[in-house]
Amino acid sequence: MIGPDPAPARRRRGRLRLVPLTVSVTVALALLCCVGGAAAFMLTSLGGAKDPTMTLAGDACGQGAPLAPDAAAMPRMETFGPSQLRNAAVIIAVGRQLRVPPRGWVIAVATAIQESRLSNLPYLGAGNDHDSLGLFQQRPSQGWGTPAQVRDPAYAARKFYERLVRVKGWESLPLTDAAQRVQRSAFPNAYAKHEPAATDIVNRLANGAARAIGAAVNPRCATATEITASGWTLPVHAKVGSGFRTADRPTHNGVDLIVDRFTEIHAAASGRVLVARCDPDHQGRRNCDVDGYPGKGGCGWFVDILHAGGVITRYCHMVQAPFVRPGQLVRAGDVIGKVGTSGNSSGPHLHFEVHLNGIRAWAGGIDPVPFMRDRGVPLGGAA
Repeated sequence: MIGPDPAPARRRRGRLRLVPLTVSVTVALALLCCVGGAAAFMLTSLGGAKDPTMTLAGDACGQGAPLAPDAAAMPRMETFGPSQLRNAAVIIAVGRQLRVPPRGWVIAVATAIQESRLSNLPYLGAGNDHDSLGLFQQRPSQGWGTPAQVRDPAYAARKFYERLVRVKGWESLPLTDAAQRVQRSAFPNAYAKHEPAATDIVNRLANGAARAIGAAVNPRCATATEITASGWTLPVHAKVGSGFRTADRPTHNGVDLIVDRFTEIHAAASGRVLVARCDPDHQGRRNCDVDGYPGKGGCGWFVDILHAGGVITRYCHMVQAPFVRPGQLVRAGDVIGKVGTSGNSSGPHLHFEVHLNGIRAWAGGIDPVPFMRDRGVPLGGAA
């Protein structure tokens, strides 16, 4: 493990079931995706003669993206250079060949960011955790392969995926839990902070795949109850009513999702509950067990959840006390409460907010519509 985090703990020796993998073929990641966007590019000679040549195309929602074999520009990313992105491309290509769903690509890339900053590390003396090597800091002494093998990016990625897919329910686990089941790190929470960067890398290199549902190798935009490869899902399946900071409601810090009373509300992503309580009205009263009305003030019964990367989601106007408590860890899709009309509300709906940089106050709020669309879960069902 490289960087400020201490080295990972010893990993358990285990017998691995090998899955045949050919990495000399052309791997075309012309995937379906969810948002229009970047130019196409091509990666070749990814670290050796046995590495795959990958043709990667730009975004095109809901349709097969065209290949562009004559494009040569790597995407620009402030944090990672061309060699690091080539290693990420190998990880994605191997996952694709093994038919691992895109959620696995995000987990694998995030793990490699934590372990090596996506660099194929040699033996670094005292900087190594014992005999850890390569992208994933795999240890030959712990059954991962020979030193030469674990420094082959394609081989190392394959070994990671083989262990990942044996983890029961890995696709629905928070990323840091899934990665830890494979890596057995002494610092199991270290992986979570890299989920946003890994999601961005997968989206850029694999045609928006992190915005697609995690259960498909040829992905599509997610619908209600499905979780995207980046780990997001719809809080409710509903029409969008009042929007974010509109001209007639400039202080409206979220969007209203119009849906029936008692509809279940789902955590939009895995995270930790920050707040779950009754929000007082303008008079300081905590009377959330009765229907609210316009001008009353307050969120009524509400929940705030902190997600990877300092993102916070807020769920207001619940019909009764939330089903979760502060400090509780939740998974994407967990039911956290039911829709109501408590607080400053004129009828049953879910008021849904997204905040960045861990700021729960008004200043941290952003428009949830493009945010959720970019994660493959468009609010209101529209791409």
